[in-house]
Amino acid sequence: MVAATSFSVDDRESTPVSHTFTPNGFSADNSVAFFKNVGSVPIEDEKFSISWRESKASQNRKVRLKLEVPVVVTETINSVNVPKVARVAICDATFTFSLDSSEQERDNAVGMFANALAASQAVIDGTLVETNAIW
Repeated sequence: MVAATSFSVDDRESTPVSHTFTPNGFSADNSVAFFKNVGSVPIEDEKFSISWRESKASQNRKVRLKLEVPVVVTETINSVNVPKVARVAICDATFTFSLDSSEQERDNAVGMFANALAASQAVIDGTLVETNAIW
């Protein structure tokens, strides 16, 4: 098992900003670990979750990573400034591995997926970040 500990990830700002996620509990059945990067107000909190499950029937192990990044704006109502979530970016990836896969097979697949998300991958980055269609 892996301990739920804090971790940091950098964004892609021109001067990258590190976002530190700290453990924030588990689901009732302990199959999902929740993490939070605390903002200046609670609705600004960035959330990350990691879930895992194993199915003997399908002979697979599934791990799901989900990141939620809210964009908060200040709305003025009757001269009172109120923070409001304008939108939320959600990144969601599910990894499915056979129960008899080797650690090296899983490591290679995860490494390939992580490298596919690099800014230098023009097709993938252009579709995800620049929202361009593929032709």
